[in-house]
Amino acid sequence: MEELSPRQKEIFQWIRERIATTGFPPTRAELQASFGFRSPNAAESHLRTLARKGYLFLQEGTARGIRLAAGTGEAAGLPVVGRVAAGQPILAETAMEGFLPVDRELFAGADFLLRVQGMSMRDAGILEGDLLAVSRRKDPRNGQIVVARVDNEVTVKRWHQDGHQVSLMPENPDFRPIMVDLRTQSLEIEGTVVGLLRTGGFL
Repeated sequence: MEELSPRQKEIFQWIRERIATTGFPPTRAELQASFGFRSPNAAESHLRTLARKGYLFLQEGTARGIRLAAGTGEAAGLPVVGRVAAGQPILAETAMEGFLPVDRELFAGADFLLRVQGMSMRDAGILEGDLLAVSRRKDPRNGQIVVARVDNEVTVKRWHQDGHQVSLMPENPDFRPIMVDLRTQSLEIEGTVVGLLRTGGFL
């Protein structure tokens, strides 16, 4: 990693402290306000310099898409996604609960953690409030558990595809499968489940 200027060290330390105290990375607007920058572009410029020097990773498309690089004194962590509003990106700022300091390689390349809503996958051992480690792979094999978006609603189900027909299968007899005809319905795979964390309601 390249050496930081005194100003860059100050900004980087502030970002670390914000993540440590709130669980969330700051937005560009918060960085601008805290350091008195004249525009969000100035804040963005500092962030990109820190990323270029190896201290941060910047995730496009979300206001809080700032992650600390491994080896900076903090775990890089994974973003935790809560309830996703219909039609919103999976990593939308409104759905972000924060970051959890776990190594993504622990879960075969997980990209984010998704908090489970409901009990439709109960018999697969996936319970309300659990955190699913999700890889953004979009080529699931039959039998894998996926995070899918059907008609703008995000759901967690077991994947089965036969030609144009997709069955998103629950693991609870109280719930019905979701049947999708790819010729006439919208379906997008947000990722494949690669692990699970049971927090017991503490996170």
